[in-house]
Amino acid sequence: MKRFIYLLISMLFVYGVWTHWLKPNKGIEDHHNDQIVNEQIKTFDQFTIENLSAFEGEFRVLSREDYSMGREAEISPVDFALGWGRMAEPQIYKQLSIRQSNRWYYWRYENTPPIDVREIETHSANMHMIPANKDIAKQLSKVQKDDLIYLKGHLVEVRAQDGWIWRSSLTREDTGNGACELFLIEDMRIMVSS
Repeated sequence: MKRFIYLLISMLFVYGVWTHWLKPNKGIEDHHNDQIVNEQIKTFDQFTIENLSAFEGEFRVLSREDYSMGREAEISPVDFALGWGRMAEPQIYKQLSIRQSNRWYYWRYENTPPIDVREIETHSANMHMIPANKDIAKQLSKVQKDDLIYLKGHLVEVRAQDGWIWRSSLTREDTGNGACELFLIEDMRIMVSS
């Protein structure tokens, strides 16, 4: 009887160690879309998303542009042109003519810029929004020009199986091609609605 109890206790111990410490991790194929495989990489439909840098802040929506065509639109259906610092102040950014097209953000001014041009460049950006789930997608759809919003998530790199890559800028010192942020939104709220 003692042998049986000892054997039973040993078997339970081995099972516990296997279940909680030694059991192999699930592979990507065992996870549903939008679930974390590890802290750095997520799957999203046919794309793989790698976190490059945590990113969050309060931003003014200077403009928004929705997209439905092209591969980029499958993962990022909307771009926000965002401002922060003095570029979040209406008395500053409303002196600029701001528009978006083809995943770009454009601004211009009449006569004299309201603040130094370099400050405009480093305190505003076109950001490609990737909603982390359906709830975030629904919240993003409600955002309007002039809203003050809080966004939290990661700057990311997106890859497809055919080798296509879309990578976020990781600095606010750049301008032009490749300077946009590719922003996986994991938390957000509209702080002041227009």
